[in-house]
Amino acid sequence: MPGTAAAAMGCGTNRAGSSRCTTAQPFSSFLSLASPPHPPDKIARERSTSARSRPPRVKPQSLTSRPAQNLRSLLLQVASSQHSSPDLAAASSMPSSHHHHHHCLVLLLLFLVAVTLSAVAALGGGEEAACDAESPQEEDLRPDRLTVLLSGYSERRLPLLRAIAGAYAAHPLVLAVVVLWCNPSTPDDRLLLPRFPPGVSLHRTASASLNSRFLPHPSIRTAAVAVADDDVLPNAAAISFAFVAWQQRAARPGTLVGFFPRSHHLDLARGRWAYTAPQPGRYSMVLTKFLVLGVDLLRKYSCSPELAAARAVVDRERNCEDILMNFVAAEVSGEGPVLVEAGSIRDWGDPRNDANTGTGVEGGDAAMKAVGLSSRGGVGHWEKRGECITQFHRLLGRMPLRYSYGKVVEAAVAEQGLCSKGGRLVRCDQE
Repeated sequence: MPGTAAAAMGCGTNRAGSSRCTTAQPFSSFLSLASPPHPPDKIARERSTSARSRPPRVKPQSLTSRPAQNLRSLLLQVASSQHSSPDLAAASSMPSSHHHHHHCLVLLLLFLVAVTLSAVAALGGGEEAACDAESPQEEDLRPDRLTVLLSGYSERRLPLLRAIAGAYAAHPLVLAVVVLWCNPSTPDDRLLLPRFPPGVSLHRTASASLNSRFLPHPSIRTAAVAVADDDVLPNAAAISFAFVAWQQRAARPGTLVGFFPRSHHLDLARGRWAYTAPQPGRYSMVLTKFLVLGVDLLRKYSCSPELAAARAVVDRERNCEDILMNFVAAEVSGEGPVLVEAGSIRDWGDPRNDANTGTGVEGGDAAMKAVGLSSRGGVGHWEKRGECITQFHRLLGRMPLRYSYGKVVEAAVAEQGLCSKGGRLVRCDQE
């Protein structure tokens, strides 16, 4: 096993760029958008006539883009102004050099708008649209690469999110990074500028539901996905090791591989389940701070009618989506998750970070952890998650969670997150 992981860590230069390149459209294609061959009123009459002569078109359910709609309006305004402006005649009498300069500016603006249109997509219809989309065939999914699904909500974390997304995109085993932005109230320009690094696609979800992080996104082209938080970053060796550990168990459906273990037990005195830290040598869940799983589990979680009531609990509590995914995986596999330890993992959101605020991406730990669910909840956060386990058990009518004993790669159950303490990065459980 270590040898396999080491081979994966030693992959060559990132070749992802070549697969992500797209052919740029010529400027003439953008010019055609801004230069309709007929006056606008004639076009309107022609469209009205043609609309009466053909049956109404049913709009298919597909990916839509709210930001794209706004920017498309801007594009149409610019195009319209080129034909309706009273200054058009004056512009035509300009010297040729000025006229050429004027058109170059228009073309540049149209080009920038068109590029921006492709920068953001939204999952129109949310869960229904994603579940109705045709799933790729298993043989079409790449087994040798990983897609990272990175969830974001807090605008205060955007600079950190961009840096983390870029680090994932640079990893040689990562085919694509999909940032799922789950805050519908964020203005478009706040997301678009500055742009995300190359190789990162940004998708706005239809709602703020935590269930959105497990939607079976149609752009996924790998057999495995890594679901990650926006304030955690494993180093390159750790990412490689976790992926290889999953690959070696890929034949077993429902395998979960992660770095952050948790457990559960039955509180007999209170007659309910409790959510706990891992016991020595025993755990039953791994957190979605960073979690590798098969893409089939995304569809089962998001699209199974049997889980609708459990997903409603996640929406109501604004919590526990990771616990429900552990339920789903254990139900499929009949086993507990796999804990791995390799490299190091920077955890900005851990409440045990120092409260001092530094500079750059490495600083601002207090600001980062202040917007995290676990740090806001305190003891109540653990209580709430115990209630989630109890509710999931009641709704599903069974308890699928299984304990893992020693199913660990190269390490015993241990704290792996790194926190900033006394100006140094140390393990979060180190005093």
